[in-house]
Amino acid sequence: MITRPFLSALAAGALCLLASPGRAESDGKPDAVVAADGSGDFTSIQAAIMKAPYRAQAPAWMIRVKPGTYNERVYVQRERGYIRLVGEDPATTVLSANLHAGMTGADGQKIGTFGTPTMQIDGDGFEIENLTIENTAGPVGQALALRADGDRLVFKNCRFLGWQDTLFLNRGRSYFQGCVIEGHVDFIFGGGTAWFENCRIHCRKDGYITAASTPPGQPCGFVFHRCRVTAEAGSKVLLGRAWRSYAMTAFIDCELPEAVRPEGWNAWNASDPSTLRYSERDSTGPGASSEARVRWATVAPADLNSAKVLAGLDGWNPAVQQSPP
Repeated sequence: MITRPFLSALAAGALCLLASPGRAESDGKPDAVVAADGSGDFTSIQAAIMKAPYRAQAPAWMIRVKPGTYNERVYVQRERGYIRLVGEDPATTVLSANLHAGMTGADGQKIGTFGTPTMQIDGDGFEIENLTIENTAGPVGQALALRADGDRLVFKNCRFLGWQDTLFLNRGRSYFQGCVIEGHVDFIFGGGTAWFENCRIHCRKDGYITAASTPPGQPCGFVFHRCRVTAEAGSKVLLGRAWRSYAMTAFIDCELPEAVRPEGWNAWNASDPSTLRYSERDSTGPGASSEARVRWATVAPADLNSAKVLAGLDGWNPAVQQSPP
């Protein structure tokens, strides 16, 4: 991951996102159907999104995506939030592209990390279920599957596949439930706040799972709760390294494999590790031992176990999308 100034900070006062029961997302009649074989209203996910109401509010406009591989890049503009994108099965419903940072753009310049996402979400209140979002560029450098700049985003039973910089959570609040995220270097990174509930985090080879750039006034960055970390044979990984000096990441009640290095964390871009907010609690597995952890990593606070959600200033509950304040 390249180091650039943080692009946008979440408003101060946001609270940590904690476990919240989900609702059944597959119910209801869709407003539009996308089918690669032409049997729906659209053959392109992007085309369906552009037909969604302008500046819509909850309840979300629903797009059903039929099985198929959709080779396209998707951009959700800020004026088109509050959309539900519902696939049938992430194993058979795939959004795919293959840009990487070293490629040359139309202007003759390298496109850079932030020009690579398969999907970019600027709109608030966007929900995705049962879909794979992948960047197939391979281990060639920075190549994003998802860039998230919207607030109050929900992802359930999705797969995010890539290598370096798979998931860029730049700003806002995101909730991931039952998802799979794969990569090897900094593959969950950024300054946003996110809660990962019962997800599988798969390390494809040596590297770093997270690279948070949490702003100093923001209480939470990335919280992994009841997640399972897996790794390819022979891989050695760290739970995170700090992209910025106040990076916040916590692993709570997770399953950690032998692939997790004993020290657990790396200060990287933090000039003073004491400012970092890295913590763990109640995890299991051969990679969970705290005996050789870096001194500045702490035990996650008990209140990260509470039934509270990422309320912020608007009382958002990720189980039930709400209209904008």
